[in-house]
Amino acid sequence: MGFAIFLLLLTVLGAGAAAAWVPVARGSQWLKPLLAFSGAYLFTLTVTHILPEALQMLPAHPERVGYWVLAGFFGQLLLEVLSQGVEHGHVHHEAAHSPHDAGSRVPFLLLAALVVHSFLEGSILVHAPEVGQMSQNFYAIVVGVALHHVPAAFALATLLRLRLGSFRRVWLWLLVFALASPMGIVFSNYVVLSKLLSGGLYAALLGLVAGNFLHVSTTILFETSPEHRLNWPKLGATLGGLMLALAVA
Repeated sequence: MGFAIFLLLLTVLGAGAAAAWVPVARGSQWLKPLLAFSGAYLFTLTVTHILPEALQMLPAHPERVGYWVLAGFFGQLLLEVLSQGVEHGHVHHEAAHSPHDAGSRVPFLLLAALVVHSFLEGSILVHAPEVGQMSQNFYAIVVGVALHHVPAAFALATLLRLRLGSFRRVWLWLLVFALASPMGIVFSNYVVLSKLLSGGLYAALLGLVAGNFLHVSTTILFETSPEHRLNWPKLGATLGGLMLALAVA
């Protein structure tokens, strides 16, 4: 559990630090294959691990899982209105350079949307025998979440640097984002574990986050080839993410 928390913190802070010395254009190019890899990995884990576990926990009412998946999918759509697609590595320079905001103000709504999204991701990372596949493949899912955080942290750090005018002012807010998933892990494993594992609450949470993941991963995969042209590096990265996720099943 401690290693999972350390990995999630290190991933966000490391990717954020990279934004200090990697030019935005070069970073965006470097992140595209990683986005394709992480999108395929996350999508495969959702289909092969998270959704089956949720359905097994509610065998008498599997349709309820479907409702929570829908809630997560469309809820993520609303969150992205606030986050402006930072989850996918997007940086909107025109917003970052707004004459009223540049060099002074933190985009609190954007940050709040990212924190909610990240906290929910961490909250499904339960390490207990009662949750079957989620516990058996705990670190495989942790890696999926960590990979997904790399482009988000890079984009957030870049946007905050443009808005605040100094990278030194970025670290506090980057740390807030970095702590969100670990706090989700702590909350689920040490605060509400017994309640989560009774009454179908954990199955509902899995369905909700599965909907989040399906939205994020499919958006990433569609955006990696918007012209619908064959791109060998991105195709290789996508297939790599797919095969790795299947290998850990």
